[in-house]
Amino acid sequence: MGPNFSSADTFVKPTIRVTLMPDDKTLDYYELLQVSPNAEADTIQRLYRLLAHRFHPDNQESGNEVRFRELSEAYAVLSDPERRARYDVAYHQHRKDRWRLVSSGSQTEDNFALEQMFRLSLLEALYTRRRLEPDSPTLFSTELESMLGRPREHLEFTIWYLLQKKFVTRDDQSRLMITADGVDQLEQNYRANEQRRALPAKASPASL
Repeated sequence: MGPNFSSADTFVKPTIRVTLMPDDKTLDYYELLQVSPNAEADTIQRLYRLLAHRFHPDNQESGNEVRFRELSEAYAVLSDPERRARYDVAYHQHRKDRWRLVSSGSQTEDNFALEQMFRLSLLEALYTRRRLEPDSPTLFSTELESMLGRPREHLEFTIWYLLQKKFVTRDDQSRLMITADGVDQLEQNYRANEQRRALPAKASPASL
């Protein structure tokens, strides 16, 4: 049973979806409530009350219905010992899987090299687009996904990095375009990228 609220802070019992944290898009209930996975029940309740008041749809200054329902869902699970125990099993396994890359040795080095290659390949696609079609130098993420043959969830990391480094930017329709810094980055590293892409072909049986 949830804590008592005034009419402005009424706890809304959400429709609970099965949450086994199979991927990074699943809600992290502990992060939502801003508590440690080791938090006591009273701490979880106190933080929930605070955040629920802030994001309640009736709060004209900071109300957010979607966020409020997410918070209510998180509290409904974490305030129930049995549900929380089931959630914690999946939660800790998920965190373990997410950080497995750190200890994967030589595979980690391969992943780093592959990511660097994809960054430059994405820049190359945008560079070519700007050079050949200066009046329409942008591409949607879905177009790049098809061109590079890379899953969207992997491409998102690549795009995030390039945006943070200001090698690419987005227009008002979220289309991507290369910047002057991106052009410099590509030109400085283009030859190394060509060599990386040639290595798998040289190592394949078909090329022997």
